[in-house]
Amino acid sequence: MTTTAAPGLRLGDLEVATPVVLAPMAGITNAAYRRLCAEQGAGLYVCEMITSRGLVERDAMTLSMLAFDDIETVRSVQLYGTDPEYVGRAAEILCAEYGVAHIDLNFGCPVPKVTRKGGGGALPWKRTLLARILERAVAAASAYDVPVTIKTRKGLDDHHLTYLDAGRIAQEAGCAAIALHGRTVAQAYSGVADWDAIGELVEHVDIPVLGNGDIWEAADALRMVEQTGAAGVVVGRGCLGRPWLFRDLAAAFAGERVATLPTLGEVAAMMRRHAELLCHHMGEERGCKEFRKHVTWYLKGFRAGGELRRSLGLVDSLAALDDLLAVLDPTEPFPVTELGSPRGRQGSPRERVVLPEGWLDDTDGTGLVLAEDAGETSGG
Repeated sequence: MTTTAAPGLRLGDLEVATPVVLAPMAGITNAAYRRLCAEQGAGLYVCEMITSRGLVERDAMTLSMLAFDDIETVRSVQLYGTDPEYVGRAAEILCAEYGVAHIDLNFGCPVPKVTRKGGGGALPWKRTLLARILERAVAAASAYDVPVTIKTRKGLDDHHLTYLDAGRIAQEAGCAAIALHGRTVAQAYSGVADWDAIGELVEHVDIPVLGNGDIWEAADALRMVEQTGAAGVVVGRGCLGRPWLFRDLAAAFAGERVATLPTLGEVAAMMRRHAELLCHHMGEERGCKEFRKHVTWYLKGFRAGGELRRSLGLVDSLAALDDLLAVLDPTEPFPVTELGSPRGRQGSPRERVVLPEGWLDDTDGTGLVLAEDAGETSGG
């Protein structure tokens, strides 16, 4: 597959050579995984989502998530918040103390324990509150010439859409770009992403729009950009167990041929590198435990037996991992049946979105006091 080379992505003064952004995923996009993906291809690699209140109050767990690899010369963080003051103060801390070069604000998380408190994908319903949060964040970050972007969804459900208003508000607040996941909160990760909505948003605003949803292969990214006019793509679940997807994406956007079909031996080498990086950042015991969740994604479609998979899912040292990986057949070809198929969570659509009582009564939100309890959530 070949294509005409695509331009890079510009976010304020920040230039991203390849218009590809790694979506923040809780428990996944830590410093080790970001480095692993960055070693494969150019792009923007976003830290796990952190809470603004946790950062301002110097919560130990929040601060521990703000770990960066030595090669991360461009530090990107996704911030979650529902209070303009806390979001603004958190943005300033990220810029002044952590040298962050890009801040993304999360308004797309569909997790019920977040939306029931008015956060994540629920918050854009309150247009005035959304504007105040964005204005405060942009004001704080602009003092350091750091661009602020937002990520959102189409809306709560098909009857309560917010994405066009969110795009307008983001542009008026001075945001450098907006990323749209082409699903509603009610859909979560089920069904098919609505790329037409991404195209509508592109027509509606003057700032760059990044498309998110159902990018499983590099060809999908090119197709999305061509179909919607998006300035770039945000990739989440498609790279689970496949960090080399970023190599394919970089090649595709450069107009080069894409053909990464690694053998099981090459996948095993990638697994070992991933575990090694996790251990480097977290210590061997915790690093190996963190690696376990990735085993199923890496081996998806391969013939590796159930007992071996179970043993890999309990690995507790790099030496043990080496012994187990040595059992795999290094010549086994990549299962082409897995190409283009969904990865990670999917689930079913929800009958209703869990919201604070009376949330839909108005679209203002001024004066609301909302709790920030993101916990184990995704970037949306």
